[in-house]
Amino acid sequence: MTSADPARVIAIARSWLGTPYHDQASLRGVGCDCLGLARGVWREVVGPEPFPIPPYSRDWGETGPREVLAEGARRMMIEVSPADAGPGALVLFRMKPRAIAKHVGILTGPATFLHAYERLGVIEEALTQPWRRRLAFAFLFPWNQETEGRTRNPEAPLQSRPWEIAPRTTVPSPF
Repeated sequence: MTSADPARVIAIARSWLGTPYHDQASLRGVGCDCLGLARGVWREVVGPEPFPIPPYSRDWGETGPREVLAEGARRMMIEVSPADAGPGALVLFRMKPRAIAKHVGILTGPATFLHAYERLGVIEEALTQPWRRRLAFAFLFPWNQETEGRTRNPEAPLQSRPWEIAPRTTVPSPF
């Protein structure tokens, strides 16, 4: 399987900057959570989602030993070592020691990543040491010839967007 162009993945991911945080949503400019951000980028980079995401609660990752996000990503993405992950890679974080990975981000540079964070929405921030410690898995988006030429101009307005996406900002890490 060939991976998608990292620059294209990053451009699409950055078009989500400023989208408010909303649990289980995946609509650019309207609302998303971290998984919804990944799903939205997938739809534009690869195409339709291959399977429906069942409803989940905020504490879904607090119970059970299964790496649900990693298992799902393995079914449709190219797994790489977190140490080898570069810009454009989807990364999964463990938010607590010995917990399953339950937070998703997309690397935008060697020391930055983009994610949807509660109360902040979609932001791009430094991949600080506390974030690096939490990295558990990394995956590359697969290349899809049919969607390669379909990149939306991030400056073009969306019909469903009731307000403009905020300019790209970097915020200090909460860690």
